[in-house]
Amino acid sequence: MTTADVYSERCEQLFLAGGLAGVRRAATQGLDETGPHADLYCWLAVAHASEDDDDHDTEAERAFRKGLALDADHPGLLAGYAELCLRSDSFEYPGRAARAVELTRRLEELAPDSPENDRLRAAHRWAARGYWEDLRMSAAEGAVRRQALETRSDEIAQALRGRRPEEARAEAMAAAAARPDDRRAAVLADTLEALAGPGNAPLRWAARHRAEAWAVSFALSALTSLLLRTTGVVHGFGPWGLLWMVPMLLADARLTSVRKEAERLAVARLEARLSESDGTGTAGAATTADA
Repeated sequence: MTTADVYSERCEQLFLAGGLAGVRRAATQGLDETGPHADLYCWLAVAHASEDDDDHDTEAERAFRKGLALDADHPGLLAGYAELCLRSDSFEYPGRAARAVELTRRLEELAPDSPENDRLRAAHRWAARGYWEDLRMSAAEGAVRRQALETRSDEIAQALRGRRPEEARAEAMAAAAARPDDRRAAVLADTLEALAGPGNAPLRWAARHRAEAWAVSFALSALTSLLLRTTGVVHGFGPWGLLWMVPMLLADARLTSVRKEAERLAVARLEARLSESDGTGTAGAATTADA
């Protein structure tokens, strides 16, 4: 396996783990050490494009162009660049948006039955969506985010059920140590570690009883609004009943923040482990900031 292949494999594992900054670091180091390589430019470009940010999109386009200059028939580069162009604002970036047509035509000619072309066709359907499809997609994305939060809370609740917080944390850390490649176990262990201590007892309670707490918040909100209108304190709709939801909104925000930090730590450990295993020696880079 060549050094470029080693870096490409590391990029793939980090990308699957959600470590976009790590992918960019690995791809950049691979390019520095092995020289120009189409696959590494593809990973660098995709890791930038996945951030869905104007500055990152500019860097992604630069990497796509450099990669295609090396290999004009690279399916991943063609598909990724076309997807980037499809989602670009045609008013702000008219040149970039117009390039989607030629890139799509080129990929259709080279690899019509490839997974990359299937993904690009799906991107074209997304770009051509109408108003109602956009609303349904937004609703679906919101449902997925809510489900993800509920799943995270369920994992915490299951870990804490029938155990003291210290016991749950120790058990999760032992499980993570026994299965170093299990990202979910590592994230759960780090999450419970962050939620340790008496000061986080309300947050642990909110995670363990999230559904019930939200139900009580909604009930108190409705009851408060009804009582205020019935007694004439307010006329029509008032926001005061919604104050009962503030504690759970804050708890959800804090749990999301804790989980994201735990995921970042899991990716950093993966990056360090991959660096040590392939001997490329970038373990310390995993904790640095990535612009």
